[in-house]
Amino acid sequence: NEDSFLAAPPFWIVADGMGGHAHGDLASRSAVEVFERARSAGAVSARAVLAAVRDANAAVLSLREDALSGTTLTGVAIVDIEGAGPHWMTFNVGDSRTYLWDGRRLEQQSIDHSAVQELVAAGVITPADAAAHPQRNVVTRALGAESEVEPDVWLVPLRGRQTFLLCSDGLRKELDDDEIA
Repeated sequence: NEDSFLAAPPFWIVADGMGGHAHGDLASRSAVEVFERARSAGAVSARAVLAAVRDANAAVLSLREDALSGTTLTGVAIVDIEGAGPHWMTFNVGDSRTYLWDGRRLEQQSIDHSAVQELVAAGVITPADAAAHPQRNVVTRALGAESEVEPDVWLVPLRGRQTFLLCSDGLRKELDDDEIA
């Protein structure tokens, strides 16, 4: 298992390491440590979350002197949006996922950065085909892959009953969305 996580307000993140056990484990742990430091800095803004993602990418890149390593990252942070109040900020890089459960239905918040997701989005294959596709493990975006990283980001207003599930691809390879719900 090369996963690392942080579950301490205002951050909840999951990082799934890649590049072999020793290196993937180190990459995911390095990404989490960046968010632990950002957490200790106090109040979190959307810009601070994006800075933490960039810093986590730099931390993982610094490990590459020894061997190729990387990690996916998915997370949720509570941020204050000026004039709009507190929001959930969901973010991801790679194929780890964030889901939102509102008490009635499960909604995938993140979009996988993978070769098969690109084929699904283009209409070349169906989501069912993606589960058995030979390129299902090919990630197209990850921390440590490039000098610049671009996470996908969504803002969700805080309201009512909201539960987030953050998971690596290990969960969704075993269970479909209905089983997860």
